[in-house]
Amino acid sequence: MAHVISFTFNAFQENTYLVVDDRTKECVIFDPGCFDQGEKDILKTYIETEGLKPVRLINTHCHLDHVFGNKFVSETFNLPLEIHQGELVVLKSATQVALFYGLPTPDESPEPSRFIEEGEDITFGDTTLRAIFTPGHSPASLSFYSKKDEFIIAGDVLFKGSIGRTDLPGGDFDTLINVIKTKLFALPDTVKVYSGHGPSTTIGYEKQHNPFLQ
Repeated sequence: MAHVISFTFNAFQENTYLVVDDRTKECVIFDPGCFDQGEKDILKTYIETEGLKPVRLINTHCHLDHVFGNKFVSETFNLPLEIHQGELVVLKSATQVALFYGLPTPDESPEPSRFIEEGEDITFGDTTLRAIFTPGHSPASLSFYSKKDEFIIAGDVLFKGSIGRTDLPGGDFDTLINVIKTKLFALPDTVKVYSGHGPSTTIGYEKQHNPFLQ
């Protein structure tokens, strides 16, 4: 069994997730958005207090608000960064995007050490997460599905009652809608969706109530 811990960080109110394997306490850190030292301390203190063992650092996609803490997490826990190769151009634009938003220049993210492909299994302890290619909000976003524990780390693909914006470079509305309907909505209705912003939801709820997907 595995469980998910969430933190909301930075001015964009981004959700950072730890997926924790219950037996080994190994965990994967997804989308560390911790921006200032206070937020970094919150994440580090929780991991240390709970006796967790971070084993992988993964970005679902590389928009600025999801990568603020990449350098901190990588250096603190000695973890290489993993992304989809198609997100590399987005990762490299982080400094320019910060200037556009009038934000202080963020710590420069490390280069990824390897690229995750669609269908790849992320395995740690007794937990397996399947990588699903879910572009549309960004050029090569990945979502990570636990069939056993019925949840998905969905980045900014699907929100409660909404979808990811598609007006940023590499976004495409039709692609996003198709991905949600053909890949995410193919999952059981009971699957819990952990989104990059806002509250969690379920596949079944979004099928019935999401106005963008009716």
